[in-house]
Amino acid sequence: MFKTLDLFSGIGGIRKGFELTGFFKNASSAEIDKYACLTYQHLFNESPCNDVSSEEFKTSLPNYDVLLAGFPCQSFSIAGNKKGFADTTRGTLFFEIADILSRTEPKAFLLENVEGLYRHDKGNTFRIIIDTLVKELGYKVVGVSENEFGYLDFKAESFLRKTTDFGLPQKRVRTYIVGFNSKIVPKNYKLDSLPTSNQKTIFSNLDSLLEKDVSPKYYLSEQYLETLEKHKNRHKTKGNGFGFRIVNLEKESIANTILATGGSGKERNLIFQEKPEIYGKMFGNKKTPINNKGIRVMTPLEWARLQGFKGYAFVENGVDKFSFPKEVSETQQYKQLGNSVSIPVIEELAKYIYLKLKELSEFQ
Repeated sequence: MFKTLDLFSGIGGIRKGFELTGFFKNASSAEIDKYACLTYQHLFNESPCNDVSSEEFKTSLPNYDVLLAGFPCQSFSIAGNKKGFADTTRGTLFFEIADILSRTEPKAFLLENVEGLYRHDKGNTFRIIIDTLVKELGYKVVGVSENEFGYLDFKAESFLRKTTDFGLPQKRVRTYIVGFNSKIVPKNYKLDSLPTSNQKTIFSNLDSLLEKDVSPKYYLSEQYLETLEKHKNRHKTKGNGFGFRIVNLEKESIANTILATGGSGKERNLIFQEKPEIYGKMFGNKKTPINNKGIRVMTPLEWARLQGFKGYAFVENGVDKFSFPKEVSETQQYKQLGNSVSIPVIEELAKYIYLKLKELSEFQ
């Protein structure tokens, strides 16, 4: 059983993906968002409330084998005195990861980030991350090779993976960086590519995960729907990035990437689900009646299914145990799920890391 360190843990999606394999047990966590901490405590019965940047946290870490981190994307300064990551990345959250890797030298790591990390700041951010991990911290990174002049070569496809290839109907692409400590990797050993699918179908399309009867509060008001339609018509020549999408009526019936913005952006994933008995009625704080076209937003539970939390990761003996604590508002639920990971993708990457660690142990 390998031990993990769960940094920027959010509500524990990366941790859960590793635990599902049966080969990993969490040793410690770090998260500073108080609402995410409430959900994490609710799901795992332990508090992750630690500050990854604090010296107290860094000096009290338990022994562990694999560092996990879904860290925010930030620009680095290329000014300074070029004294390595301590100079180049100081003030960013990646610096905290690099600092902990430097101090603790775990066997492996998994870093998760947005799709755009590779292109961020014209590629400078990603280049600094890889150079730091390989040249300064001594890790072999999957998908990275070094030429005779010491230049590190890599391509985006080595790091990008799609949620749709792992059994969930969401067009979510994320960057995954996996590395192994050079001390346990033989000199000429070549790391296989990261898995590209899991050969599972957890939910085949959106219709298979939708709730059958939802509260009127999720249905758009007439005025809001009309505003969205006008906005889309004004921008229809500019592609699909504008206006709303009724995703379960589209041929693929696949959700667009859910966002970590507390629920804004939900118009990108609208649902058609008829409920004639509420059409034209006033509800809650809506300023105009509910629309008569059957258009609603997705619910937090449906977002939880899109990420593999509900209906997969927390099912035990046929009982689904995933839920949010009552203190966490729906706005926070949307934010936490949009900010989390697609658990089946993580699970497959965890299996890869486990198999590699077992294989590499044979060379010791």
